[in-house]
Amino acid sequence: MFKKILVPIDLSDVSVARPALDQAVALASVSGGELKLITVRSLMPVTYMEYVPADFDTAAKGEADDQLKTVAAELALPRDRVSHVVRLGSIYGEVLNEAKAWGADVIVVGSHRPSMATYLIGSNATTIVRHAVCSVLVVR
Repeated sequence: MFKKILVPIDLSDVSVARPALDQAVALASVSGGELKLITVRSLMPVTYMEYVPADFDTAAKGEADDQLKTVAAELALPRDRVSHVVRLGSIYGEVLNEAKAWGADVIVVGSHRPSMATYLIGSNATTIVRHAVCSVLVVR
């Protein structure tokens, strides 16, 4: 059974992650496993750096950390079995790196219904499924 469950969350649209969170909590409850929430903030392009405060990335990371704490507090699991991390970089790259570094058994990811843009461009969920070294559960 899955003991280390990683759940990527897009803080700009937490509703997509809700079904994935529910499934992840159910898996963790049955297996006695741990749950780790992850969100990834994009790096500010260098060309924009002169237009934003010097501490922009640090402030954005702190804000994301606070939002993840709020999401984690709402989960029906003991606090010692829920953790979270905020990473900076590409979404799928950082999710895959965290899964590998933490030794995740499964990544539980929420997904939008496919659209034409998704078929042509691809999505983060698709890339995570293709390149993960552990199991991936995609929840719609």
